[in-house]
Amino acid sequence: MKLAAREAGRVFAQPAADCPGVLIHGADPMRVADRRVEAAAAFTGPEAAAEMRLVRLAGADLRRDPAALADAVKAQGFFPGPRAVVVEEAGDALAPVLKTVLEDWRAGDARLVVTAGALKPTSALRKLFEGHRAAHALALYADPPGRGEVESMLRAAGLAPPDPGVAEDLMALALALEPGDFRQTLEKLALYKHGDPRPLTPEDVAACAPLSVEAGLDEALHLAAEARRSEIAPVMRRLAAQGVTPVALCIGAGRHFRLLHAAAADPANAARHLAPVRNFRARDRMQRQARAWNLRNLETALGTLVDADLALRSTARAPAMAVMERALIRIATLAPR
Repeated sequence: MKLAAREAGRVFAQPAADCPGVLIHGADPMRVADRRVEAAAAFTGPEAAAEMRLVRLAGADLRRDPAALADAVKAQGFFPGPRAVVVEEAGDALAPVLKTVLEDWRAGDARLVVTAGALKPTSALRKLFEGHRAAHALALYADPPGRGEVESMLRAAGLAPPDPGVAEDLMALALALEPGDFRQTLEKLALYKHGDPRPLTPEDVAACAPLSVEAGLDEALHLAAEARRSEIAPVMRRLAAQGVTPVALCIGAGRHFRLLHAAAADPANAARHLAPVRNFRARDRMQRQARAWNLRNLETALGTLVDADLALRSTARAPAMAVMERALIRIATLAPR
């Protein structure tokens, strides 16, 4: 049966007695690996590897020796406790072998944690697990983790639930980082706060965040273009802590919205106008933004940036970063919701 990402933590933590295992598949190897570790740990409990209750098998090896999988699932461990067999990089060629193992599976056998790359809906492996009455199939996509998933990861790292302001910082960080990098950042944050009973602060998050200046700049501009006003301030604080200048932010914002304006004005050739954006994910994101915005609001946004640029170059005493933050928030109010 299909398993939604938001339900995975609960299902892994309390697997049904008749659940023989899970298939985890997706295009991002790091995201799949993170979920594989989570599932194996939930199925077996602590010290599974040290007590030889966790067996790892490569898909390529099983293609040469299919019987090894059934042997590993049925084997009796030397130490008591639940067992799991991890099958890495499986493919449709292993579907018949896995089908036989699932049909023969009984309570007390080792549970399966099978990983694979991106699988089409017609994949035999995917159909096998999605159609099973008790096994699970978890498809992982490029969507950032939700607030519930982030809170679950915080608990796993030994960190208390944060205050709302810090939670916004963490959500902004989760949007900007790859899943594995975000998990490592939480682990780093847990070490940073070891022995410190005080709650997390934005400064703690900024001190541990590996977010590059370029990625942080881009994220602030995407947030403004997507009407996510409440998420702009935490990213701006982090950029200021990293030494990003308001002028650099203004230049980047001008480039971003000029590209959007060109793409929106010529939708048939939007991809060509956005070709200077090298990161394909950012380019796809900007294509969606260009389709959503109208030209009049984009021109107003560009005018807001010109005003901000003039304010930054003037002798006014207004805090420069506050000028840019206000400009981006104003632009976010123009963005389509």
